[in-house]
Amino acid sequence: MPVLPSARRSALRRRLLAWWDAGHRELPWRFPTGEADPYRVWISEVMLQQTQVAAVVPYYLRFLERFPTLEALAEASEDEVLARWSGLGYYARGRRLRAAAREMLARHGGVPRSREALAALPGFGPYTAGAVASIAFGLEEPCVDGNVARVLARLGCVEGAPEAPATRARLWALAAELVRGPRPGELNQALMDLGATVCGKAAPRCARCPVAPCCAARARGRERELPPARARRAPRRLEVACAVVVQGGRLLLERRPPGGLFGGLWELPGAEVAPGATAPAALAEALALRGLRVRVGKELARVERVLTHRRLALTAFRGSVARLPPPGGQLRLAAPEELPALALSAATRALVEALPASGRPAARRRIREEE
Repeated sequence: MPVLPSARRSALRRRLLAWWDAGHRELPWRFPTGEADPYRVWISEVMLQQTQVAAVVPYYLRFLERFPTLEALAEASEDEVLARWSGLGYYARGRRLRAAAREMLARHGGVPRSREALAALPGFGPYTAGAVASIAFGLEEPCVDGNVARVLARLGCVEGAPEAPATRARLWALAAELVRGPRPGELNQALMDLGATVCGKAAPRCARCPVAPCCAARARGRERELPPARARRAPRRLEVACAVVVQGGRLLLERRPPGGLFGGLWELPGAEVAPGATAPAALAEALALRGLRVRVGKELARVERVLTHRRLALTAFRGSVARLPPPGGQLRLAAPEELPALALSAATRALVEALPASGRPAARRRIREEE
């Protein structure tokens, strides 16, 4: 049974596409109708997950400069990919991107043209599969991200939190009906742009909205109530002490375990500091358990970052060792000229740049980054 009456669905589609044609956002991954590059559409959609457009653009351009084709991405090492991803956060996206590129070439010879084939690849959830299928290949497939969910919840006066299964099902059903018809990719992008630029969370600008006359929530005076705000937990404070060990002009780095925060990235050898503990003692004890006998000296630098669920503070201390374990495995010594090509988190890069040895004074910096 249709979710939307036919006349209302037609009016919504007409208004959305007319608004899109009158002046949508010009972004480097958007192409004229019929000329979309599936590879570039896919890269942009993965980067845009949990990250705002303005932050993504420079990373997208640098990533495409290094990996201009699907083949280039598939042939790259994980370290190369994560080095270009550094600063975007949610690093599992970068690892899955490379894994999906390899599967695409092995199984399909390129980016597959069906939602089902896309959904079977690493890192492709319902949204990414629908976005690539509709934008790159013109298929009538819905895609509902946070912005689109907000627009649809207001248009349909849909009660309930968007992440709740029943509410999510209603929103996807609305999106599936709207996308049926010509220009599905542009229709989906119009919904995305509307949520990003007009139909904001706290203060929707209804006077500028092309579909305001069709909005059920506005008709009932509930456009500021729907969807309900999602309760966010307060970020947990995380103190990490790091050792700066230099031998022969090279810096000692340690690879993090593959899962969890900054999984698989290189960092200064470090340890979490429990409340009430002293950072140098906690650092020396944790590194000793990992086979690194480090004498911890004075503080050299400190940076702070606000992640999605954590407030991360990294403090670097001078470290010295009588003998390092054999090279290889989870440890390596890196010369300064090697650091730009290594997969370091933005937090670690900021800490290294703040070290006195890099020619900059010890600093306390507060920087934002998504996890």
